[in-house]
Amino acid sequence: MDDLTIARALHVIAIVHWIGGVSLVTLVLLPGIMRSVPAADRLRLFEMIEGRFAFQARISTVIAGATGFYMTHQLNAWDRFSDPAFWWMHAMVAVWAVFTFVLFLAEPLFLHRWFRARAHLSPDETFTLVLKMHRILLALSLLTVGASVLGAHGAI
Repeated sequence: MDDLTIARALHVIAIVHWIGGVSLVTLVLLPGIMRSVPAADRLRLFEMIEGRFAFQARISTVIAGATGFYMTHQLNAWDRFSDPAFWWMHAMVAVWAVFTFVLFLAEPLFLHRWFRARAHLSPDETFTLVLKMHRILLALSLLTVGASVLGAHGAI
């Protein structure tokens, strides 16, 4: 087993953990909280559960980014970024960049405070907005994962 195989395995594990967690938050946690938890208790419960995942997602995105960079370097595949046929590589980097920005910059610098303040004023509208944003990110992520698997195997 060579280092490229190990990097690919770590990359896939990181993506499964990260996007799988986004799926759980989007499809299970947020709808469940919105449906079953009184508005006054939603924020506390969501922050308790999602906060644990955010830490894990930071680790997964770092691993995904590092292994993606490593594989691109080892395969000398940088030229793929100038070829429109490899649009799925751009999509991988874009999805990774959005999540990395949110997890490492936006959330700690302003998004967390904004969310808390808004959720105290109007919890229903805030959780609805957060769910919509999660749905968009999840859809883009799953499209990217599917396209990347197909692209890496020469199907697109």
